[in-house]
Amino acid sequence: MPVSEVLHVVDGQVAYLTLNRPEALNALTPAQRDRLIQLFGEASADPDIRAVVLTGTGRGFCAGADLRGGTGAGERGAGDGSGERTAGEQGSGDGSGQRTAGEQGSGDGSGQRTAGEQVAGDGRAERVAGDVARMIREGAQRLVAAVLDCEKPVIAAVNGTAAGLGAHLALACDLVLAAESARFIEVFVRRGLVPDGGGAYLLPRLVGPRRAKELMFFGDALSATDAERLGLVNRVVPDGELDKTAREWAARLAAGPTRALALTKQLVNASLDSDRATAFAAEATAQEINMTTADAQEGVASFVERRSPEYRGR
Repeated sequence: MPVSEVLHVVDGQVAYLTLNRPEALNALTPAQRDRLIQLFGEASADPDIRAVVLTGTGRGFCAGADLRGGTGAGERGAGDGSGERTAGEQGSGDGSGQRTAGEQGSGDGSGQRTAGEQVAGDGRAERVAGDVARMIREGAQRLVAAVLDCEKPVIAAVNGTAAGLGAHLALACDLVLAAESARFIEVFVRRGLVPDGGGAYLLPRLVGPRRAKELMFFGDALSATDAERLGLVNRVVPDGELDKTAREWAARLAAGPTRALALTKQLVNASLDSDRATAFAAEATAQEINMTTADAQEGVASFVERRSPEYRGR
């Protein structure tokens, strides 16, 4: 994978990860996906990284998984929606007619390869039961888990279309900023597929089961404004202000008590799967751990001394 396909810049203790395949609406190749997993893991472990921003270049945030370059771990032969056209290409957007990478190079001219064509056309061995589940676990689910498990707060700056796995990648982030032109699409149903990449886990927890079913059953494009109304997005901003707003939010997070934020993230993420007793016990334990940090001691000292705290992320 060319290094330029995932841009990685550290500035002011913030890691900026940018998907950089605008010609494919930033559809993810297996190599890109694995690189993102690596970078999220490194950011999580590096005490000098205190926040992460994920975004894309061009018109797309991420159009899903790109199977053009071959099926890797986590990619099924029939695709997961990366070959899905955006709403604009269906005739309701900018009319550019640009196809995502998953649509290019098909064998029958339809813009969509079948599972059989994926196997027979490129000479790979026939799949057996269990292969698809294993590939999803090791691919899309591993990427979403890397975001959820990252010990640093992660901001998604959704600059355009987020479809399929791309939508779930955004929803896994702790905070979601969306440009006015952004759209979220559960494309799986359009290809007769089941949502993967943690979609059936994430969406009901964000909008409730009925709304989640509506989005997944119909596969309609959801505007940034509607996504904000449903609670999928924290804030919608003009396209030209997305980068500025993301940097401002990231700077605030990077100046905060990093370990306290990590423990808070863990508590909130786990709370939806916990009963009250378990959640209360986890909260007490987290507070016990946090009180051993230098930042917690600084927070108390600054309160007593009536000054602003200076957190170091330790």
